[in-house]
Amino acid sequence: MQSRRTMPDTEDHGIDLAPMLDFVLNLLIFFIITTSFIKEAGVTVFKPTAVTAEHRDSGNILIAIRENGEVWMDRRQVDIREIRTVVERLHIERPDDTVVVVADRASRAGMVAKVMDEVRLGGIKDVSLAGDPNTGG
Repeated sequence: MQSRRTMPDTEDHGIDLAPMLDFVLNLLIFFIITTSFIKEAGVTVFKPTAVTAEHRDSGNILIAIRENGEVWMDRRQVDIREIRTVVERLHIERPDDTVVVVADRASRAGMVAKVMDEVRLGGIKDVSLAGDPNTGG
């Protein structure tokens, strides 16, 4: 008796996408891990000019104070009493964060002091006040 073997059809007509998908997934994971997430204040303010202002790249949390006394964090308006709890939550999530208070040049100094106090009471000691460098002579 003679046995007859048939060869399976080994010819592949499609493109294997698995290596490309693995590569894209690895890129996505890399960019998510290396991205620095910055909390934006969400409003535009006109910062005061200062001769001694200096550029700093740090400042992960921005708190904006408008001329009418509104306080903005993370693109939403917050009450002055909410600042401490929001800062405490963010400080637990990322203990190395710093805060930059971006106050409008027409905002009240008392409001700026209250906001900076609430930030410090929330656990973040590195608080800066934003200003534009004086470019005029």
